[in-house]
Amino acid sequence: MQVETWELLSYIVTVVGLPLAIFVFLYEQRKERENEDEEVYQLVSDNYQDFLKIALENPDLRLFSAAAVEGLSDEQKERQFIIFTMLVSLFERAYLLMYDANMSPRQARRWNSWEDFMMEWCRKPHFRALLPQLLHGEDPGFVRHVEKIASDQAAL
Repeated sequence: MQVETWELLSYIVTVVGLPLAIFVFLYEQRKERENEDEEVYQLVSDNYQDFLKIALENPDLRLFSAAAVEGLSDEQKERQFIIFTMLVSLFERAYLLMYDANMSPRQARRWNSWEDFMMEWCRKPHFRALLPQLLHGEDPGFVRHVEKIASDQAAL
């Protein structure tokens, strides 16, 4: 092959091949990040399913009641508090792993499902009444976020 042919081929590789390689690399990186985000979402969602099983195993606590729960024994109140602590911990984990002020539409869709769970629980007066204790020592951004949700839900 002549030198001119080699030069032409090197120009083609530089002009076409290099940008294509960069594009493929960036595309694969984005795909990998999306897969990691999906995996995190799935793991936290599985933890919420486990929480729901625990809640269902304690029907005497009336955790899903929309009205204020009265007349619980000290032992029941302690179990209720422990279960709500687990829930807040799960919500905080979801917040820290998935919430971002500048989310993509896919990230926002995943996050909105968690925000819906938070709103659902914050509508329950017995959960909302324990929030100050439950949020003590948690991430400040998470605390502000949940307090806003609780405030909005109490106003409904």
